Amino acid sequence: MSEIRFRDESYRIIGACFEVYNEKGFGFTEPIYHECLVKEFILQGIPFVSQPELALRYKGDLLEQTFRPDFICYDKIIVEIKSVSAFTDAHRAQILNYLHSTGFELGMLINFGVFPKLAYERFVCNPRNASAGKYEVLANRLDL
Repeated sequence: MSEIRFRDESYRIIGACFEVYNEKGFGFTEPIYHECLVKEFILQGIPFVSQPELALRYKGDLLEQTFRPDFICYDKIIVEIKSVSAFTDAHRAQILNYLHSTGFELGMLINFGVFPKLAYERFVCNPRNASAGKYEVLANRLDL
C-alpha cells in the first residue's frame, strides 16, 4: 500500500471541513462555507492563503488571465470547495488544471452540498507524470 501524500496535513484540512459541515449543515452557498473555513483554519492553526491570485503561462509567457483557487494550505495543497448536489467532471477538471498549472502535488475537492455527510476527493499528482496528465484520484480515502 502506498503512503498517503501529505497525510497529516490532509487529515487536518478534512477535519476542519467536517467541523464546518457539522456546525452549519449542508445547503448553504460556497461563500458562506468559505468564510466559515477561514475562521476554522485560524482556530485550528492551519496555515492558508484565501483565494490567492495565481499566474498562468503559455509557452513560457505570462498570461493576463489568472486563476484563484479557494485556498492554498501549508503552501502546497490546493483546496477547492463546492456546494453542489454532486461533483461533475468540470469540477474535477478545475482542480486538475490547478495542479497542472502550479506544479503542486495535491488538490482537494470538498463538497458541502451533500447529505448526510461531507464529500471530498483528493487528487494526487506525481510531478514526474504531470506533463503526461497522470493523476491519481482518491475519493474519501482518509478514515476520520
